[in-house]
Amino acid sequence: MLKFLERRSAWTAGAILGVLAACASGPVMAPAPVDTRPPPAPVTASAPPLQRANARWVPVSFTDLPGWDADRSVEWWPALLRGCERPPLEWVRLCADARKATPGSDAAVRAWLQQRLLPYRVESLEGASEGLVTGYFEPLVEARRNAQGAFRVPLYQQPADLATRRPFWTRQQVDTLAAAQTSLRGRELAFVADPLDSLILQIQGSGRLHLTDADGSRKLVRAAFAGHNDQPYKSVGRWLIEQGELKPEQASWPAIKAWARMNPKRLNELLWSNPRVVFFREEPLSDPALGPRGAQGVPLTPGRSIAVDAQSVPYGTPVWLDTTEPLASSPLRRLVMAQDTGSAITGAVRADYFWGWGEPAEQQAGRMKQVLRMWVLWPRN
Repeated sequence: MLKFLERRSAWTAGAILGVLAACASGPVMAPAPVDTRPPPAPVTASAPPLQRANARWVPVSFTDLPGWDADRSVEWWPALLRGCERPPLEWVRLCADARKATPGSDAAVRAWLQQRLLPYRVESLEGASEGLVTGYFEPLVEARRNAQGAFRVPLYQQPADLATRRPFWTRQQVDTLAAAQTSLRGRELAFVADPLDSLILQIQGSGRLHLTDADGSRKLVRAAFAGHNDQPYKSVGRWLIEQGELKPEQASWPAIKAWARMNPKRLNELLWSNPRVVFFREEPLSDPALGPRGAQGVPLTPGRSIAVDAQSVPYGTPVWLDTTEPLASSPLRRLVMAQDTGSAITGAVRADYFWGWGEPAEQQAGRMKQVLRMWVLWPRN
């Protein structure tokens, strides 16, 4: 995301466990005439399933989607239009229709969808229809252009010799070997004060920096995913579980940070358990209301974009989610867009939910790890 857990963009990307709700509020759309034809008849069992590399799609009726009529679907529409900036081949014609439409109500959005799309339940190749949803977010971190005071932890740009040195240095080697430090000298994008801030930026794959420049001026910029060192990603949460420091149900990002504060002498041990290093590039934040670009190449929408396994669900596909709020039994059922991926996001019924940026998003994402059911909406023809 950006889990980039690593999200290409990011990692994108999933990453640590799942980190993020803030519901996007897209542009307000004025009511306008829409196609008022009644929805077609429900799909029957005679409609053929569709096969993907890592998933099977089973046709159902819209009435089978839990909470379908209760979602604020009009809030999803801007995410659709962003996805239509780089649509899958099957969506080119429908995206042209979407650009012309201006549905001004939830019912109008649902009518538009039901006239053009078919719902399919996503299952594993073995037939399992339940999976896992985690969350991710875009961190917001204080940074300095130059090393000063407490701000001594570098965020690196992609090194010049990355292409010729594969795999590149591990995280521990970057921190301790003179050769690795020489390779990265002069490639510092910015400096942060806390190694955990650097780690979470790399886990999420991108982030926002409150950056103080050399002349003392301040600006808000994005540290966007530019590449990584080609080392395997290892979850620091999993490492703490294996060390007996946390139980699986405790391994959230807030708990990981709390453990690090209480065990400062083992901080490097924690950090170095994940050998992957992510490199960044600076991007202007021209519209603070937009998230980072996901693997589809379009900006993510808080509360309406997810990361998926692209071998199960193609980018640019509308997805209906049926899960719960983090650490709660309240239903979380809504229409989202598959617009990102992550190294930990694999399998058929698997999603990483983009919560947005800042502390509220971090809190929600860090606690999200629960059962998921999902459906895709696919063009009828």
